[in-house]
Amino acid sequence: MAAGGGAPEPRVLVCLGALLAGWVAVGLEAVVIGEVHENVTLHCGNISGPRGLVTWYRNDSEPVFLLSSNSSLPPAEPRFSLVDASSLHIKSLGLGDEGNYTCQEILNVTQWFQVWLQVASGPYQIEAHIAATGTLPNGTLYAARGSRVDFSCNSSSRPPPMVEWWFQALNSSSESFGHNLTVNSFSLLLMSPNLQGNYTCLALNLLSKRHRKVTTELLVYYPPPSAPQCWAQMASGSFMLQLTCRWDGGYPDPDFLWIEEPGGVIVGKSKLGVEMLSESQLSDGKKFKCVTSHIVGPESGASCVVQIRGPSLLSEPMKTCFVGGNVTLTCQVSGAYPPAKILWLRNLTQPEVVIQPNSRHLITQDGQNSTLTIHNCSQDLDEGYYVCRADSLVGVREVEIWLSVKEPVNIGGIVGTIVSLLLLGLAVISGLLLYYSPVFCWKVGNTFRGQNMDDVMVLVDSEEEEKEEEDAAVEEEEEAHEREELPKEIPKQDHIHRVTALVNGNIEQMGNGFQDLQDDSSEEQSDIVQEEDRPV
Repeated sequence: MAAGGGAPEPRVLVCLGALLAGWVAVGLEAVVIGEVHENVTLHCGNISGPRGLVTWYRNDSEPVFLLSSNSSLPPAEPRFSLVDASSLHIKSLGLGDEGNYTCQEILNVTQWFQVWLQVASGPYQIEAHIAATGTLPNGTLYAARGSRVDFSCNSSSRPPPMVEWWFQALNSSSESFGHNLTVNSFSLLLMSPNLQGNYTCLALNLLSKRHRKVTTELLVYYPPPSAPQCWAQMASGSFMLQLTCRWDGGYPDPDFLWIEEPGGVIVGKSKLGVEMLSESQLSDGKKFKCVTSHIVGPESGASCVVQIRGPSLLSEPMKTCFVGGNVTLTCQVSGAYPPAKILWLRNLTQPEVVIQPNSRHLITQDGQNSTLTIHNCSQDLDEGYYVCRADSLVGVREVEIWLSVKEPVNIGGIVGTIVSLLLLGLAVISGLLLYYSPVFCWKVGNTFRGQNMDDVMVLVDSEEEEKEEEDAAVEEEEEAHEREELPKEIPKQDHIHRVTALVNGNIEQMGNGFQDLQDDSSEEQSDIVQEEDRPV
């Protein structure tokens, strides 16, 4: 082979192959790692100074000539070139360039150097898959609390990458879920709010140390645990009704829809749950329904209802106050929803003037009960009508209270007069009893004297016998003459006086009186006989 001739003869390559095989067995080799589409330089030994004739071969099933420092030998491919007269430079690496390379240097002696070239690829097109509950319009994933979420990560790489998952909660540092060369997926069985955050999949090429990662935000949603609440109130500073609906405790905030009932006319829809209604949209007894909905359920949502009602008033129609004293007027409002505004006014016939609290007027309110206290009552200033007014968007109610202011009354004089009248009445009754009921008087006298009631009974029996005798005498007188009636009256009166003396006297007088009564009867009978014998 002439200098500067063509390719080496086959016998030279065979001999070279044998030498290379023996050299490889020694194991003296360097490792170079390159990446696909990148450039790489393979050095021929670690020698400084002048270099001899350098030739590069690739060791496949048999040696393949690549490049030589002998200019008469062109490179096998344009991608191959010498650097520093000894190193092999390969452009635009491909996966097929991976393998064993041998450098032969002939200076004083022939030296062989082997290089192992490893070509890495990727990771490319890393993809993280999270099987969550749903996706928001902006692409953010969300999962319902208590649900199961599956995670997986894929990437094209040579060799296969090492996959590692990282989690970072809000305002906290990242923490690793661990790494694995064969398994790149896992599952979380019970999602909870503390697992909300950013999930990162990291794919690492162990040859090139090149890595890629992708981060996905995962939100954990849950509905409120309790029922919604709604209410109505008068808007401050305006004649508008404010409807408010709240459904707290969930994440994210629910949606609110206000409708009229019945009919289902939509009043408004918002995230705040607040709607303003004018007076023209209201009436006594009208109902408004708040329908709430949440992104993770329940599907039927939840609701609450408010009913607008006008006020009704209750108060005492009349009150009295003494001059210089205090009086309290009370006004009770019931049935009003939303609560009515309570005002106190004077005199409906005059321009209505709202009473303001001052040194003489004290106004207090407890819920829907209001009181007006007037100090140091004056007949000229305070007497008259007072008005309690309840203002509501669905009606105004008023009630009148008449306040009468009077001069103080002498209580001592009234009490003395009453006692005197009682004593006078008692005296009159006693006199009437004594006058019209003497028998009662006798019994009372006997009680005070300690006498026996048998005495009275004797007098009564004697009087009855005397009456029988008188009746017989009267019958005889009627037969004899018409003038017999006069003697009959005298004994009666006489007897009555004697009975009275008996009751007011003692026992001896009672006996004497009884004897006198018998003597009188005998005398009367004698007189009757004499009159009968007297000629007419």
